[in-house]
Amino acid sequence: MRVLVGCEYSGRVREAFRAKGHDAWSCDLLESEDGSPYHIQGDVLGILKDGWDVGIFHPPCTYLAVSGLHWNTRGVMVNGVPRSELTEKALDFVRSLMDAPIPRICIENPVSCISTRIRKPDQIIQPHWFGEDASKKTCLWLKNLPPLVPTDVHPGRYGCRCGHRFDVELGKYGCPNCCGDSGAAKVIYANQTIGGQNNLPPSDDRWKERSRTYPGIAQAFADQWAGVCVPAGGAGREEAGCKKQSSIFELLGEDCVPQRMDVRNEGVKQ
Repeated sequence: MRVLVGCEYSGRVREAFRAKGHDAWSCDLLESEDGSPYHIQGDVLGILKDGWDVGIFHPPCTYLAVSGLHWNTRGVMVNGVPRSELTEKALDFVRSLMDAPIPRICIENPVSCISTRIRKPDQIIQPHWFGEDASKKTCLWLKNLPPLVPTDVHPGRYGCRCGHRFDVELGKYGCPNCCGDSGAAKVIYANQTIGGQNNLPPSDDRWKERSRTYPGIAQAFADQWAGVCVPAGGAGREEAGCKKQSSIFELLGEDCVPQRMDVRNEGVKQ
């Protein structure tokens, strides 16, 4: 199976598929971090018609993510160009990827204006569904691919307002530092502050560090999508047996959801 991983410089998704015997290639304007010969440095739009079976794309989120859209209404300029225009160009890029002549497609992005300007995602996942000690709400727009099934749910740890982290087995009022006097703790992960924010400090390459696909998610892509068959004639998601899901309960089954995890609102809004 020929797999194109667009807008990826880390090689994580590409290598996950190659490890399973597939002809997988990454493509990005940046050179590959791992120096792989299976990386194409250039514009991914120029190779969309090269006979791929699966396309997994990670379009840059700088001008798409909802966290930065407020700058668009403040007249912010980027190298002499209104930031709002760059958002429109980014959306056009996403549309080109979605319309690519590839039977199976996944577009991956954080919570962004793709949801309101193009369409809502088919699934919202978290890296801690796939063994990662991390939280990062990630949206997937799918074509002829089924939603991912969690493989190894990481419980995280409780973060107390007193500044202490402790195991979830102790309960949200079980902080050994303040004995619960600071109130109920909430589940956080290794990449978060006590308040739940990303703890990666500001830097010139912060965007690059945050854009890497978590290994657990890359492995889930390869394990769960490598053998998916596409109906003849380019049938839609319903004919391919791919269904939307509204919550993590449909992913894991209600009995499998750890009661200590507050994941009731992690699913896709209909």
